[in-house]
Amino acid sequence: MPKPYPKEFRDDVVRVARNREPGQQLKQIAADFGISESCLTNWLKRADVEDGKPGVNADHNADLRDAKRRIRLLEQENEVLRRAAAYLSQANLPKMIYPLVRELAVDGIPVTVACRVLKIARAPYYRWLARPVTDAELDWAYRANALFDAHRDDPEFGYRYLFEEAAEAGQTMCQRTAWRICSQQGWWSAFGKPKRGKAKKPGPPVHDDLCAIVDKHGVTRHEFLADGPNELWLADITEHKTGEGKLYLCAVKDVYSNRIVGYSIDSRMKSRLAVAALNNAVARRGDVAGCVLHTDRGSQFRSRKHVRALSRHDMVGSMGRVGACGDNAAMESFFALLQKNVLDRRSWATREELRIAIVTWIERTYHRRRRQDALGRLTPIEYETIMTTPVTQAA
Repeated sequence: MPKPYPKEFRDDVVRVARNREPGQQLKQIAADFGISESCLTNWLKRADVEDGKPGVNADHNADLRDAKRRIRLLEQENEVLRRAAAYLSQANLPKMIYPLVRELAVDGIPVTVACRVLKIARAPYYRWLARPVTDAELDWAYRANALFDAHRDDPEFGYRYLFEEAAEAGQTMCQRTAWRICSQQGWWSAFGKPKRGKAKKPGPPVHDDLCAIVDKHGVTRHEFLADGPNELWLADITEHKTGEGKLYLCAVKDVYSNRIVGYSIDSRMKSRLAVAALNNAVARRGDVAGCVLHTDRGSQFRSRKHVRALSRHDMVGSMGRVGACGDNAAMESFFALLQKNVLDRRSWATREELRIAIVTWIERTYHRRRRQDALGRLTPIEYETIMTTPVTQAA
């Protein structure tokens, strides 16, 4: 059974179809994106239902939302009763039920629902919740007050001097504790504040460089070669200005056919942008275990979320050097084409307008119309279709 298309891809296709030029048929748009016309029609109908547009049964949508809300409320109430039964059956149980309400709130059950099912008032619970303070937290607060008083009297003192002043005030602690408190609160010496430049140094790589080779002269260069699909992917992020602000694109490219197997577009360049592009690529390609993903040392690709996503899909990470564009030249060449053919062609008033232009160029022009010398004057779609069919038949 084929895997469903990523949600971001479906939304982009719907945007292109809704903003199509007069006279342009849905059949042509579906062919440009490699889907059937009936599939595109179903996506448009589903999008109309989700948006609640005229012509769609709004009453039915309202009833459906109310039903879902009631079902979710019943599930929460049932979870409260189940957890309360287990909680009350424990031995040596404390008199108060408030700890159970706090545990339920941490697990996502609203306090209002838990208190109503357990038949307790919310106001006493919140008073109890605000009152408990551990001994460690109380000691920490006393020490912080002593350090603050010393820092306020002598702002030029560093944490070593503040540590001694706090000890004379009756709050003894080790120097490491004094440093930690001062660091968290930003209490630095007036003559020794840490200098911070405008540009941050790139962080250390979280993966080895698996695409680098050293020739006989000792020069390091990169080769981006693959004997089949889903063996080596490249990823990078580009940005472009619009009238509403910047728009960021993270694209994932398969070296075997130069096809953009996944991408994600957003108004902010966060780690979720790179993770969404990777998840979209995996959803469209299927089994990618063992595939190498080569990137630069951007913080988005070094984030824990992205590293966990690679591990979840059984993929292998690879990272180039700092400030070396050639380490990811194959991906930079794609962005150069995008810059010349789409981004710099004219000014863009809205992010939505630029997003539609980008996905249309990738799916219609780059994938299905632009022939490449490296592929024997074939498009990426034609190359994959021709080169992978014999392998599939042999299997």
